[in-house]
Amino acid sequence: MPQPLPHATLLCAVLVVAAVPLPALAQSVHGNQRAQRDAQMAAPPQENVRMEYARVLSAEPVYQVLRATSMVERCDASTPVAGEGERRGISRVVGAVRDVLGPGEEEAERTRPVNGSCRMVPVEREFRRPIGYEVDYVHKGVKYRSRLPYDPGNRVRVRVSVTPVVGAAAE
Repeated sequence: MPQPLPHATLLCAVLVVAAVPLPALAQSVHGNQRAQRDAQMAAPPQENVRMEYARVLSAEPVYQVLRATSMVERCDASTPVAGEGERRGISRVVGAVRDVLGPGEEEAERTRPVNGSCRMVPVEREFRRPIGYEVDYVHKGVKYRSRLPYDPGNRVRVRVSVTPVVGAAAE
């Protein structure tokens, strides 16, 4: 019998060694495909989404109420300086108008606190600032309400999504 060529022996040895991992490689490829298929089945179906417009029925501002307290100096009474009661005629009318409009620089100089009866008093102030809008709108005959950070005007853009029900909930 003729002797096999050394190249042929080497080639057979390489084929035998290379053939051993092929079933493991095939199993690995099928395992990856099965894992991908299982992941697709477990994931929710992809949504069909489109943007449309809804008619706005009303948009009312929503306010945040802030309260702040500050200290203000208040004096109980003031005593007129001598000579104020001596006004006559037209000067009395001018003085009455001045009193109604508020004390000017001259009036402030003519009055002074009695016995230092001024004290610091807390004064509470209230501020309202808009934080959003309660918006009522209609889309395809159904009324909705949402809080938006802006006034949408006559129409509001809405996201419409349709997804089939899959699984036990479908029955």
